[in-house]
Amino acid sequence: LKDQFDNLDKHTQWGIDFLEKYAKFVKERIEIEQNYAKQLRNLVKKYCPKRSPKDEEPRFTSCIAFFNILNELNDYAGQREVVAEEMGHRVYGELMRYSHDLKTERKMHLQEGRKAQQYLDMCWKQMDNSKKKFERECREAEKAQQSYERLDNDTNATKADVEKAKQQLNLRTHMADENKNEYAAQLQNFNGEQHKHYYIVIPQIYKQLQEMDERRTIKLSECYKGFADSERKVIPIISKCLEGMILAAKSVDEHRDSQLVIDCFKSGFEPPGDFPFEDYSQNIYRTISDGTISTPKQEGMRIDSKTTVGKAKGKLWLFGKKPKPQSPPLTPTSLYTSSTPNGSQYPIFSIEPVHYCMSDIKTGKPRIPSFRSLKRGGPALEDFSHLPPEQRRKKLQQRIDELNRELQKETDQKDALIKMKDVYEKNPQMGDPGSLQPKLAETMSNMDRLRMEIHKNEAWLSEVEGKVAARSDRRHSSDINHLVTQGRESPEGSYTDDANQEVRGPPQQHAHPNEFDDEFEDDDPLPAIGHCKAIYPFDGHNEGTLAMKEGEILYIIEEDKGDGWTRARRHNGEEGYVPTSYIDVTLEKNSKGA
Repeated sequence: LKDQFDNLDKHTQWGIDFLEKYAKFVKERIEIEQNYAKQLRNLVKKYCPKRSPKDEEPRFTSCIAFFNILNELNDYAGQREVVAEEMGHRVYGELMRYSHDLKTERKMHLQEGRKAQQYLDMCWKQMDNSKKKFERECREAEKAQQSYERLDNDTNATKADVEKAKQQLNLRTHMADENKNEYAAQLQNFNGEQHKHYYIVIPQIYKQLQEMDERRTIKLSECYKGFADSERKVIPIISKCLEGMILAAKSVDEHRDSQLVIDCFKSGFEPPGDFPFEDYSQNIYRTISDGTISTPKQEGMRIDSKTTVGKAKGKLWLFGKKPKPQSPPLTPTSLYTSSTPNGSQYPIFSIEPVHYCMSDIKTGKPRIPSFRSLKRGGPALEDFSHLPPEQRRKKLQQRIDELNRELQKETDQKDALIKMKDVYEKNPQMGDPGSLQPKLAETMSNMDRLRMEIHKNEAWLSEVEGKVAARSDRRHSSDINHLVTQGRESPEGSYTDDANQEVRGPPQQHAHPNEFDDEFEDDDPLPAIGHCKAIYPFDGHNEGTLAMKEGEILYIIEEDKGDGWTRARRHNGEEGYVPTSYIDVTLEKNSKGA
């Protein structure tokens, strides 16, 4: 390669160009990763729920799973950003710095090679000049010798001319000898420099260029590896994100979602009772026999069948035909005819004429609007009386829970202010105790206001629960009367047409009036106020605690009260306390049945 300086120049330039080409490739890959991560984050942001304080959509397990998948996808996008950042720092940035250093080093080596070549060319020119000068002096000496010999042989030439020619010959011979010596010296010098150039200087420069090119190749190999390592480092975290998506998919419980729909739309209304059979043939055939169904004769109770039955059409079900404006729907309160000592009422369905029910239908005022009006959205009242009983009870319970949490915060603030006031009284230099009095008075006022609100809402809740219990008693009583009305049988098994012998079927009194309330409270668990993810596993050996695995998703039903424990519930309904420091809590306000 001693004579391949230009080819090495081109090769090293090609190596730098290839390095920069790979750097450009890495830069474009970084831009792709950044755009991919940005698009993923925009996608997550687009489909993430924008929950407002008034948003009370039930948190179905399918929705929670989708939200968890979005969170995992957001983490996945973050890992793509980590890949782009790692590539930019370890690969692209390193390549650009090394490319700059490589150009500088290559330029220096090539300049040294060119200088060595220029010096060798200079030595060759000096040697060539001395050679040409020596050649010229030799020709002049030969001409002088020929001139001297011609004059010496010429008999006509004078002695002075011969002497002059002889002196000229001697001078040219002397100058030729001097140029010969100079040419020999320059030749020896050039040969030495040329040997040094091709055996010492140029090989050393080429060796440096070779080492530079090998380092470039090694740097490319390291960058290739760093390029792959940037992706490999995030694979465990990406795998966890994908595992989280799979766990979210497995957490979907169709039965729980169905129960949430039932709890969400459960109104508490009772289905209308059956209409009693009226025999209009009793005034025509007055024969009494054991095999004939008849009703007792009652004067003044004759009704118009067309009017009664016609107006009764379309009023049987809340979800059925829309009632006409002049005929309000049947309400449960229109059939209350008796009450129990605990305040519950029950209907009596016996052989009363059907116009009794129809008159109630025509005169009764609807107390509870239909579902259609609720769906359209009516005016929201403070006591939620515009809602069905079951939904009203849940709303009131949620409000009471919120007020209790606010009251607890105010209580904690009051205790803190009292402690601070005591500290100020003991150490006046730390602050004025009187400056805390307005804040303390405001806190006490807020506590009184919250207590009044809680008391008022609890009264409404008690009213609703009392009506629910009464409705249960009425349902039980209506079932008995329904059975009695369907077939009036005598103890011997024969029918009778005597109204006085009918079993009216009064409602059976429950021995424990609060039994239904206790059963209702047991069946209705506490509403979830958020969810959490287990950061560390917990054994839960102690009584009242809940064991959990790392990464498990639980529902939060009670916040940490300052003792370091949070009450949680599994999907299967198992409840218990878990350490607050072991979980990542996400509270969601006004979440209904989360």
